[in-house]
Amino acid sequence: MTHDFFATTPKALEGILTNELISLGVTHYKATTAGVAFSGDLALAYRVCLWSRVASRVLLVLSEFEVKTLHDLYAAIQAINWYEHINADDSFAVSFTTKNSTVIVNSHFGALKVKDAIVDQMRAKFGTRPTINTQQPHIRLNVHLQGEKAQLSLDLSGESLHKRGYRDVSIEAPMKENLAAAMLLRCGWDTLSAQGQSLLDPMCGSGTLLLEGAMIASDCAPGLRRAYFGFLGWKKHDVHSWQLLCQEAQQRWEVGLRHLPLIVGFDQNKHTVNTALTHVANAGFQGKIHIERRDITQASPAQRWEKGLIACNPPYGERLGDLAQTAQLYEQFGLTLKNHFIGWQAALIISNPELGFRLGIRSKKPVPLFNGALECRLLRLPIEENAFFTPKAFVDFVDEADVNAAQNLTEEGKAPEPEGLAALPAEPAPMFANRLQKNLKKLAKWAKQQHVFCYRVYDADLPEYAVAIDIYHSEKTWAIVQEYEAPKHVDQDKAALRLAGILAEIPAVVGISPAQVIVKVRKKQRHIEQYEKNSELGFFHEVIEGGCRLRVNFEDYLDTGLFLDHRPIRLLIQKQAQGKRFLNLFAYTGVATVHAAVGGASVTTTVDMSKTYLQWAQANLALNNTSGRHEFIQANCVAWLENEAKRGARQYDLIFLDPPTFSNSKRMEEVFDIQLDYIALITHALTLLTPSGVLYFSTNFRRFKFDVGAFSGVHITDISAKTIPEDFARNQKIHYCWQITKHT
Repeated sequence: MTHDFFATTPKALEGILTNELISLGVTHYKATTAGVAFSGDLALAYRVCLWSRVASRVLLVLSEFEVKTLHDLYAAIQAINWYEHINADDSFAVSFTTKNSTVIVNSHFGALKVKDAIVDQMRAKFGTRPTINTQQPHIRLNVHLQGEKAQLSLDLSGESLHKRGYRDVSIEAPMKENLAAAMLLRCGWDTLSAQGQSLLDPMCGSGTLLLEGAMIASDCAPGLRRAYFGFLGWKKHDVHSWQLLCQEAQQRWEVGLRHLPLIVGFDQNKHTVNTALTHVANAGFQGKIHIERRDITQASPAQRWEKGLIACNPPYGERLGDLAQTAQLYEQFGLTLKNHFIGWQAALIISNPELGFRLGIRSKKPVPLFNGALECRLLRLPIEENAFFTPKAFVDFVDEADVNAAQNLTEEGKAPEPEGLAALPAEPAPMFANRLQKNLKKLAKWAKQQHVFCYRVYDADLPEYAVAIDIYHSEKTWAIVQEYEAPKHVDQDKAALRLAGILAEIPAVVGISPAQVIVKVRKKQRHIEQYEKNSELGFFHEVIEGGCRLRVNFEDYLDTGLFLDHRPIRLLIQKQAQGKRFLNLFAYTGVATVHAAVGGASVTTTVDMSKTYLQWAQANLALNNTSGRHEFIQANCVAWLENEAKRGARQYDLIFLDPPTFSNSKRMEEVFDIQLDYIALITHALTLLTPSGVLYFSTNFRRFKFDVGAFSGVHITDISAKTIPEDFARNQKIHYCWQITKHT
């Protein structure tokens, strides 16, 4: 019997999954975003569950129907005879996704409606009902509602197929197994291993790449050691077909093990090495994969090793304060490859192109991949003598001229004229100069009227001059220039010349010395880049906002410590703070706390995970003459908020909740993703809000979707337009902001 199936996969892996399905015998298929639809018999779907290295789930389509009313959903679910799938005393779970539907906007509500329809049917027939089990149910159902069209599926995988069964569940891997497998397949490891070439991961962590590489090389089915699949508790499960597939897979693996090439892993952390060895044993490769403790500076092949593939997932530099250290690691990695691995191939995943540049190796065309929500690039590097180069200063994280100028300040505090970028032959930029002059004339007048001393004057207004320029009036006027990553179609040398032209124009237009132009090269903000540290110069300047004195830093961070687009919401907090108890979560440098304190807040609580930023926040507050009681707490805001919500001891009249888009800080137990976690965050924050209080929730995630239906008993108002300042009016999506109050 032929069925319709859908195999899901992480974004950007659809092509690899399609090729894999074809190799497994699929003949009718259609690739789409994040998955591939295909058809065949049940045995074929079982084979995909067992053998797919890159799929996340395999769904068996049960029905498709229209949902114009809530009754349509309930009736369509009840139209299925559920006793054909489970017994009345079995368990099930429902996952529900909704997009562009006017009937059901809350996925949790949709799942409850499906659950009710199944339970009601079973109870009416048998006088009893199945239970809900979200961990390992007898069957797991998936409903996807797109507009008015719904698709109901049975999840044959049960849980994500990236879970191979060898990993210690208490260990959080930096990359999922199916992404690791996709990375290796994209680099041709299946062919290289068949030729007897070696695989080395010099930063192997818990061993994910090594094990995926070993399974590919030994013809081991990735699902062979899984104890649970979604079809095992299904009443229509074909036990015989499944047993035959497993027996065949076991035999193929036993043969493949005899031809396993050299697979080696290094890591500098003793605990990580022990974890990797445990995973190797769990996967059945004990004695087949060599792992030892060795630093990247000591990574070199033995003379007897066959040349092959170096594959690794190095640190991304996304964690707070890690960027400078990570950059040094990449430089050392590049030297190690140059000194010891000529003739090999290398592959690594990066999220920051500038870090990849630190390797000093020319790459093939980068391949886009997603590690969870984090957009990355797969670099494929031929390690050849002529592939190496020396990075130029103008593509560094912070322009070397600015760093050198800051480090060589004279006793009078005057810096020498910058070199580096300014020394490049500047491409004339009259159009840019005219636009900057026009913007400055308009915004300088507005800033003077509004008593604004720090503002954005240019933000890629002309696409060919892709920089943002902020003006800071401190002891003198400064222009902070941030160059955005050039589009793929723009030649990098051309972009560098244009940047040099921009730098030549700014001093004359703004009326400042070239030494007062600070240059930072960056991508457009992604995840937590605004928190990344660049250097340790430690020069602070004092500025004024809304009568508040604040410290800013132009050199050490990609941002200065003052998010200019949040100026209106901070001033609103200052205006409303008189006599209030104020909570500032994900506080960064505590600027909102200062506004609340200056506005007369009786109590402020400032929570952030970084000791550095809390000290900065305390220094900001100390500059101002305020009364009241002020508390600074170093904690993971997610965990702190959840714990305080359970305790119920704290109450606040005014709460500012401005989380990062994404965080994988080493102090957090799990990766934080604003789109996935905002409901829990707001729900917990509301338990700390007084009945007459106000919660302001803000995010800079441009694709953020706020599900108003996920909350009850509150009034939610989108105030985004009111909180976009004049100097950011050209970019209405710079942030979103909502005002949330309780119904009284």
